[in-house]
Amino acid sequence: MIAPAATVSPPQLWSRARSRGVVIFLTFTVFFNAALMFSVEPMFSKLVLPFLGGTPSVWNTCLVFFQAALLVGYGYAHLATRFLDSRRQAILHVTVLAASCFALPLQVRADGIPPAGAGGIAWLLILLVVSLGAPFVMLASGAPIAQRWFADSGHPRASNPYFLYAASNFGSLIALLSYPLLIEPWLNLSTQRGVWSLGYVLLVLLVAACAVLLVRNRKGPDRVTLPTATRAVPATPAVSTGDRARWLVYSAVPSSLLVGVTTYISTDVAAVPLLWVVPLAIYLLTFVIAFATRPWLPHPWMVRIEPHVLLAVAIPVFWNFRLPGLIGIGLHLIVLFVVAMVCHGELARNKPPAAQLTAFFVWLSVGGLVGGVFNALVAPAVFDGIREYPIALVLAAMLMPGSRAGRRLELADLVFPVVVGAGLVLVTADIGAPPDAFPILVTACLAIAVFSCRNRPVRFGLALAAVVFAGQARATVAVGRTTVLHAERSFFGVSRVVRPATSRVQTLQHGTTVHGAQSLIAGRRLEPITYYHRDGPIGDFFRSTTASAIPRRRVAVVGLGTGTLACYGRAGEEWTYHEIDPVVAKIARDARFFTFLRDCPPAVKIVLGDARLTLGTAGGAARYDILILDAFSSDAIPVHLLTREAVALYFQALAPGGAIALHISNRHLDLEPVVAAIARDLGVAALVRRDLPIPPQVQFSTGRAQSVWVALARSRNDLGGLTADKRWELLRRRNDITSWTDDFSNVVRIFAWR
Repeated sequence: MIAPAATVSPPQLWSRARSRGVVIFLTFTVFFNAALMFSVEPMFSKLVLPFLGGTPSVWNTCLVFFQAALLVGYGYAHLATRFLDSRRQAILHVTVLAASCFALPLQVRADGIPPAGAGGIAWLLILLVVSLGAPFVMLASGAPIAQRWFADSGHPRASNPYFLYAASNFGSLIALLSYPLLIEPWLNLSTQRGVWSLGYVLLVLLVAACAVLLVRNRKGPDRVTLPTATRAVPATPAVSTGDRARWLVYSAVPSSLLVGVTTYISTDVAAVPLLWVVPLAIYLLTFVIAFATRPWLPHPWMVRIEPHVLLAVAIPVFWNFRLPGLIGIGLHLIVLFVVAMVCHGELARNKPPAAQLTAFFVWLSVGGLVGGVFNALVAPAVFDGIREYPIALVLAAMLMPGSRAGRRLELADLVFPVVVGAGLVLVTADIGAPPDAFPILVTACLAIAVFSCRNRPVRFGLALAAVVFAGQARATVAVGRTTVLHAERSFFGVSRVVRPATSRVQTLQHGTTVHGAQSLIAGRRLEPITYYHRDGPIGDFFRSTTASAIPRRRVAVVGLGTGTLACYGRAGEEWTYHEIDPVVAKIARDARFFTFLRDCPPAVKIVLGDARLTLGTAGGAARYDILILDAFSSDAIPVHLLTREAVALYFQALAPGGAIALHISNRHLDLEPVVAAIARDLGVAALVRRDLPIPPQVQFSTGRAQSVWVALARSRNDLGGLTADKRWELLRRRNDITSWTDDFSNVVRIFAWR
């Protein structure tokens, strides 16, 4: 006899539907909360970027603030859910969330101008607290509070609320990717701030509705739940000190790598939101995968892959060799992804029961803050180079999961790395970089030796440390290699004075970008070279423009570098350099390194600060006959110095008949159409000379470097002989490129990867 099919009563169907509805509504609210939090990060960082010269360190400092605010938000959520019952939690949270709306509309509440140098860090942190602190802290508390409400709601899935954490990170990921690809290209900053403020008000209503669904109904007779079998609830184990230390360390290392990779990318390309959000999006994606109910990248796979990628990035560090373009960027992003997957996978494997959820998130945020503070605040003050990145790689290696025997420290764990490091220095001291045959053989032996101890995390990590140290040591003792005469780090990056043994020049470098050089050959020391060669575009500019014929020209230069341009000056002239980085000014003035400022004819004055601010206070309008814009942060002109408002300011500071030269050389960004659109909007004359390519033998023999310069003036007559020079052409325009303004810029459309 066939048993009758089980039937579900209408009340049960209704209860199931309401249960699913609650999950969907709560998931959307958590998703929306995270999207608001992570869309405001690049938006607000872009708003404050002009105040501090467009340096990548602005984003790193903002990231530290966001991590600190996240910790405050998690701490608030932990205390509220620990000491208050669900109903009081809901009343408190909705009330405080609604009160934070008084900080709207979102805007930069700056008090004066930032101080020069490292003082800008404290100024920026205070600005962030005043302008964004309350809303961001409340957004940070949203996900853990919602998860705790759900865990206490009596819902059938209440025992595992971590799916909401994955939803939160997914919302963060979508918001981050949407900002540079959808929001920034189509909405100006004013509209972005208005839409975000309205979204925040909507979130208050959504959270209030969630409180009604999950908290009020929990105590009432009509609570949202399904019939479940009565079962004993096991006692919640206490959180040990070891658990807390594990949570902290496994969250600190990926956070440090995140900042390190972001600095690497931004320094070599440009300080723009697109290059900020890609590493952060990868970082968040690893949380989504690791904390998903069914991770689609198994944790053991990532553990097996990790030693391969760590070794792949350590070998170029040893040879002091930077992989070019997308290859180098891609490798470092892969390292970030794999290391974060392993560390966050370990966190997911060791996550506590729901009752300890908020404490778990507090320690995760503490670890994230430790990693961010180490990179953004401690490392610039302690190291004269980017040392924090290899340190994070070494710690990642030591944290690889392994057996107890593999983690036990033995004498061989200390001896092996010392032998490897010393051997590498002795064998490779006078060898250049690959791809010669012997260096390739050394690289293969190095990889085999280090990889052989991958199952012993401590030994593997120390071996990687030995590789990094040996790379720095061999560069110091190497014969025929570049000598670093001076290295100093500031809020704006690492400046190095280097002297290649194969060339009789001394060079100032920022990252991989040359910011000027001086010949060491007697009789040629005051000869402009690199981008400033007399046969290049800037030489034409000083010979041929109308202003060049003025006997006692008044000249302003935005961006100091080594001070090379001063050698185009004449005795009796006064040149004013506007430079934001005090370290660059210190190096340029030091005659041990460069003598342009001391020996070239004009009297030189250096004004510290951002040019948008210092030009406006430099003595009024129509002050200068010639204005040179040669400011570079990373490998590009800071965006706020290349907007329509900025160029209009330059013309206000320009005397009648004067001319402006813009240096727009860049390996990755096609800035010419942007300048063309600005010149068209302002109704000024503009010509460009693209001094490239230059054969390598010419570069080596003359010191001349490839460059692209634009000459601007109120009329073509003011451009003088440049108008008759066929090498100077009208700027190339693009229909899809409009003027950048202080309220709108779109870097995505001008990327030109090579």
